[in-house]
Amino acid sequence: MGRHSSDPMGLARLTVAVLAAGAVVTLLVIGGRALLGSFGGTPESERAGAATPAPPSTASREAAAQVPTVRIECVAATCPTVTVRVPGGDVLQYREMSGGEEVSYFEPELDVVLSDAGTVRVTVNGEPRDQGEQGTREAFTAKADDKG
Repeated sequence: MGRHSSDPMGLARLTVAVLAAGAVVTLLVIGGRALLGSFGGTPESERAGAATPAPPSTASREAAAQVPTVRIECVAATCPTVTVRVPGGDVLQYREMSGGEEVSYFEPELDVVLSDAGTVRVTVNGEPRDQGEQGTREAFTAKADDKG
């Protein structure tokens, strides 16, 4: 009888061991993906906006795709939150940038918010935009046919 009373404890221990092993595997997968993502360079959200090809049916969009609507370069060690979104649509970027990092977007119209305009260099349709003062917030809309 003593032997039968230990079976539920053995089953409980086995269940706990299986759950612990599953948790370890899950953590390893998440950590591995994060590590591989850090080596990949450009986060997936940027690749989606930065590499949007122009449809071959419209010649004007093909010409516009050669020069990014907006190009942002971080010129400080860290640039506070930079937000780029399609008006009324997808948020393409909402994050800090690292020193020397550059992103380009080719959408026809973009809303841009710079938490610290003095830390980034912005180009709109190939034309440099005046750099803001350190610590100032700037928000603007860029259109592919704009000149800044």
